[in-house]
Amino acid sequence: MEKPKLQIFNSMSKQKEDFKPIEEGKVGMYVCGVTPYDFSHIGHARAYVAFDVLHRYLKYLGYEVKYVRNFTDIDDKIIKRANEKGEDPLSLSKRFSEEFLYDMAELNCLSPTHEPRVSDHIDQIKDMITKILENGHAYTIEGDVYFSVDTYPDYYCLSGRKSDDNRAGGGGRVLVDTRKHNPADFALWKAAKLGEPSWESPWGPGRPGWHIECSAMSAHHLGDYFDIHGGGKDLMFPHHENEIAQSRSACPQSKVNFWMHNGFVNRDNQKMSKSDNNFFTIRDIITIYHPLALRFFLLRTHYRSDVNYSDKALDTASDRVFYMYQTLHECEIALSPFRSEIFKGQVPADVKEQIEKFHTEYLSSMSDDLHTTTALDDLVDLLKSINGTLKKFKGKKQQQPLILSLLALEKEVKDFLDSLGLLSLSTVSEVLQQLKDKALKRAGFTEEEVQQKIEERNLARKNKEYEKSDLIREELYLKGISLMDEPKGTIWRPSEPPEKKLEKHVDTLIDKPIS
Repeated sequence: MEKPKLQIFNSMSKQKEDFKPIEEGKVGMYVCGVTPYDFSHIGHARAYVAFDVLHRYLKYLGYEVKYVRNFTDIDDKIIKRANEKGEDPLSLSKRFSEEFLYDMAELNCLSPTHEPRVSDHIDQIKDMITKILENGHAYTIEGDVYFSVDTYPDYYCLSGRKSDDNRAGGGGRVLVDTRKHNPADFALWKAAKLGEPSWESPWGPGRPGWHIECSAMSAHHLGDYFDIHGGGKDLMFPHHENEIAQSRSACPQSKVNFWMHNGFVNRDNQKMSKSDNNFFTIRDIITIYHPLALRFFLLRTHYRSDVNYSDKALDTASDRVFYMYQTLHECEIALSPFRSEIFKGQVPADVKEQIEKFHTEYLSSMSDDLHTTTALDDLVDLLKSINGTLKKFKGKKQQQPLILSLLALEKEVKDFLDSLGLLSLSTVSEVLQQLKDKALKRAGFTEEEVQQKIEERNLARKNKEYEKSDLIREELYLKGISLMDEPKGTIWRPSEPPEKKLEKHVDTLIDKPIS
C-alpha cells in the first residue's frame, strides 16, 4: 500500500506543506526541552507527547530520525529555587531532570537520540557568541553580551510581530537593562554574579543567556541546516524568534525547514502555567490516573489546538483506554489455545477489507498534520468488530475463519496503538489491573472493600431487598465503579463517575527524587 505524502503545518509559512527531508530517508528534529527546577506539569506532557507522536510516525514511515531534546539546566529560575533550598543549582537541575525522564517514561515517550544539557555545551555557546560578535550583531557591556536586534532586518520573521509589540526584556525572564542599545536586545552572555554558577569567557566570567543555548546545541547536534524545530506556541516569541536571529547571525546559511508548535493546556479558559500557579504536575495526575489515560486525553485534541482540561475528560479517557485493553484481553483469552497452530487459510474478505480501509484512513489522518483525533475515532469500528467476532466465536465448530479474523484484527489494533504510544510495555492484563488500581484510588476504596460491597449487594438481592441492592450499586457508581452481573457472578470495572475535583484526590508530593 502506497503511503500518502506527509503534510506538516509550518509556523514560518503559516500553512501546511509537503514534508521533504533535507537528506533522503533521514530526519533531524530539535524540540526545546524543560528548565528543570520543579516537577513537570501537564503542559510539558502536552508538548512532549505531541512530538513523541511525530517521532513515532516519522519512524513508522521509514525515516531514520535524529531527535534532539535539551535540558536548560542553568537558568534564573533554577538559581532562585536552588538558593531557596540551599542547594547547588546544577545539583537541583540534575535531580529534576531525572524526575522529568521518569514522567516521560511513564507517558510511554520514546527516548530522544540526544538529550544535551546546557552545562555540557558551554564551549559551543561561547563559540557561537564569538561568531555573532565578529559578524557585527552583538555588543558587550561590562561583561554582558547582548544581541543587537537593529542589526538583523529579518527579526519577527517567525512571529510576524512588529517592533511596537515587543516587550522589553526579551520575554519577561529578566528585568529591563537600561544600558541596552534597544530595549528589545537580549542577553547572549550574562556577567557572573555572587553566588551564581559561572564559566570563564573572553568577556569575563559568566553564564549563557536563555536563547543562545538552543541555537548552539541544535547546531552542534544537527548542523546549521536541519528539518524540524518544535516547541510550545508560547516559545514562538521571543525564544524561537531569537534563536533564528542568533543562528543566522552566526551562520548566514542556518535554516530550519519546518517550525512546529503545539497548543496549550487550558484550565478555566486560562493557560496552565507554573507562574500563574494554576497547573497540575504530571505526577499529580498519574498518581490517580493511568499514564496511558493522560496520553489518550492529550491525543484526543489536535496537537496545534489548545486542550481543555477537566477531570471528566480524564475519566472519559481512562474509560476508553480500559475498553481498548479489555477488548484486547478478551481477544487474547479466546486466541490463547490456538497461538501455536499454523493457519493456512485467508482472512475473510469482509474483515480484510475493513482492516485495509481502517489502515488507509489511519495513514490519511496522520499524514494530514498528525490528526490523532480522527485516527482514534476510527479505531472504535475495529474494536467493535473484535467484540462482534468474539460473540460469534463462542460455540462455533468452524472456527478457523473467526480465528484468522481475530488474529488480523488484533494485530492491526496493536500496531495502531503502538504507533501512537498507547501500547504499554506491560501485558494487557497488567494494564487492566493498573487501571483498576487507579480507579480504586480515585474512589477511596480497596479491592477488599469493593468485594465486601458486592457481597452485601448479593445478600440484599437474595433477601429481595432490591432498594438496598440498588443503593449499593449507585454508591459505587458515583465513585467510578460499575458492577456487572455475569453468569459466573458479579464483577466490577472502572467507569465514568460524575464530575469531581482532582485536588481532592491528589497525594502531597514530597520534593525528592523517586527511589
